[in-house]
Amino acid sequence: MSLLVVGLTGSIGMGKSYAANWMRARGIAVFDADAEVHRLYAGEAVALIEAAFPGTASDGQVDRTRLSAALLADPTAFKRLETIVHPLVQAAERAFLHRAAQSGAALAVLEIPLLFETGADAIIDAVIVVSAPAAAQRERVLARPGMTPEKLAVILARQIPDAEKRRRAEFVVDTGGSMLATDAALQAVFDSLAGRTGKAFAGHWL
Repeated sequence: MSLLVVGLTGSIGMGKSYAANWMRARGIAVFDADAEVHRLYAGEAVALIEAAFPGTASDGQVDRTRLSAALLADPTAFKRLETIVHPLVQAAERAFLHRAAQSGAALAVLEIPLLFETGADAIIDAVIVVSAPAAAQRERVLARPGMTPEKLAVILARQIPDAEKRRRAEFVVDTGGSMLATDAALQAVFDSLAGRTGKAFAGHWL
C-alpha cells in the first residue's frame, strides 16, 4: 500500500478547521480527531472516563464541563485521560486510513491537534502546521463561547509552542493573512505532495 499519510496540526485558533474544510472541499479524506473524541465521550469512553474521574458522566455521556473542572484541578489528570482516549482515537484513525486505502486514495489526512505532543509525527509521512501571529490567535480563541484568558493559558501550556511546531513541520501554512493567501498556500502544499509515495501506512497502520 502506498497511501500517503499526512498530518495536519497547529495550536488552538491557528486555522486547522479552515484548512481541513479546504481539503474536504477538494475531495481529500480528512480524519478529525477532535470530532472522534466528541463521539467517544458519548460512547465507548464514557464508562472508562467515569471510572477514572468519578462524577464526570451524566445521562450516558461525559459532561465536558465537569471533566474540564477535574482536569484543571489536577495537572496530572491529563495523562490519565490520554491513556484512556488516545488508544481509542488511534483505532479509529487506523480504520479511517484502511478505508481510504481501499478506496484507492493517493493520500489521507489526519487532523490531530496534539500531533507532536503525542508523538504521532513518527507514524505519518508529512506534517502540515497551520500558524498565525500570536495576536490573531488570541483574538480568535477568546471570541469563542465560554473561553477565558485563564482557559486559554491552560490549553497553551499543554501545547508545544508554535515556533517549535513550525520548526518541526515539513510544511507551514500561514493563516494570518487573507483567505485567498491561505488557499494558495494550501494548494502549493498539495502540489508538492502529488505523486509522493508513502511509507507510514505499511510501516505502522497495517
